[in-house]
Amino acid sequence: MSKPLKQIHLAAHFPGVNNTTVWSDPEAGSHIEFSSFAHFARTAERAKFDFLFLAEGLRLREQGGKIYDLDVVGRPDTFTVLAALAAVTEHLGLTGTINSTFNEPYEVARQFASLDHLSGGRAAWNVVTSWDAFTGENFRRGGFLPQQERYSRAKEFLATANELFDSWHGDEIVADPATGTFLRDAKAGAFEHRGRHFDIHGQFNVPRSPQGRPVIFQAGDSEEGREFAAAGADAIFSRYSTLDAGRAFYTDVKSRLAKYGRRTDQLLILPAATFVLGDTDAEAEDLAKEVRRRQVSGATAIKHLEFVWNRDLSSYDPDGPLPDIDPDVGDHHISQGRAQVRMYRDPLATAREWRELAAANRWSIRDLVIETGNRQAFIGSPATVAKTINDFVQADASDGFILVPHLTPGGLDPFADKVVPLLQEQGVFRTEYEGPTLRDHLGLAHPDEVRDERAAS
Repeated sequence: MSKPLKQIHLAAHFPGVNNTTVWSDPEAGSHIEFSSFAHFARTAERAKFDFLFLAEGLRLREQGGKIYDLDVVGRPDTFTVLAALAAVTEHLGLTGTINSTFNEPYEVARQFASLDHLSGGRAAWNVVTSWDAFTGENFRRGGFLPQQERYSRAKEFLATANELFDSWHGDEIVADPATGTFLRDAKAGAFEHRGRHFDIHGQFNVPRSPQGRPVIFQAGDSEEGREFAAAGADAIFSRYSTLDAGRAFYTDVKSRLAKYGRRTDQLLILPAATFVLGDTDAEAEDLAKEVRRRQVSGATAIKHLEFVWNRDLSSYDPDGPLPDIDPDVGDHHISQGRAQVRMYRDPLATAREWRELAAANRWSIRDLVIETGNRQAFIGSPATVAKTINDFVQADASDGFILVPHLTPGGLDPFADKVVPLLQEQGVFRTEYEGPTLRDHLGLAHPDEVRDERAAS
């Protein structure tokens, strides 16, 4: 008997602080005006996507002690944007990245419970830690948590927030049959948490929301990140873009669920994916090359190389050869607040590898950055891209994808208009939303149902 086709999950990432947006394109729009967010969200909802995702930038990135002027500048507050989007959408899930290192459980739980009420059950929380003291300088506890402590705090943060969400359950609010007024059980909302990172007690003042708790996302490929996701997340982001690497990650993370009493369908694997569409595969390939060259200007290429060399390379020609000097491996970092710094843990080895590649292929600095940087995950005609996405999901290399267009806010429109209908024709993507909440879209049970199922077993 053949295996039934898996349903594909699709989401849209509104690009935040990044080098991927093609700013030179006349269609590129604002990253702070609400009209951009509204257009993007409405397109995603028109295409029946599961959710919209917002990353979080807590500090403007710097290069050589100055604001990195090749990035988008600024990022509106996540909760404010998502609350506004709740008013202009009806079904689309609203996912926000909120840091567990610099916030407090009561505040974050209250904000997400409120968003879940305002949206009718469409809130989701991407739980992250902060990895650098540079970002932490904006906060009271800037830089005080060593790396090994951040996941410890994140785990207790999430557990504490869940205690707050769950402090309202059952029939805490009932009607007085004599007066017809509503009475509140004195125990409703009561909480007490005594732990290593948090010592709080009181009354949580937001009643149980439509989803019980927001859907929980986690982003992290480390051993700690995978284990954190297996223990308590509903979905995990993945950075793997090849079929084999995706299947290995999928198998590894799903295999961790059993020890936490969870089934494999209780955690979704959702890689981020860029795309370039053309009328033909050849046209899409040509367009993808053009997009990459527009994303990686000469100035961008030099800045990228400085991440690894940890030196001022502004005197070098981006169309010339790589520097013959070695990276500076000192404690000082020329780049502040950039995730790319973490990617190159051995700068000397990376420099040797890149010099060999550049020599073998006769690449300039800009050529090398283009060829070794993040590439578009899906390139081709709509039919080709639809088939590739479906192949990944049916092969258990992912449960779907979070799409990141290179134009904002209109870059998602071609995918919605040309690829989604093909997936719908194949019977692997919805034509209508199945229910009102994000948990319905993702096929996830309500937390109370999960609790009852575990109690029964």
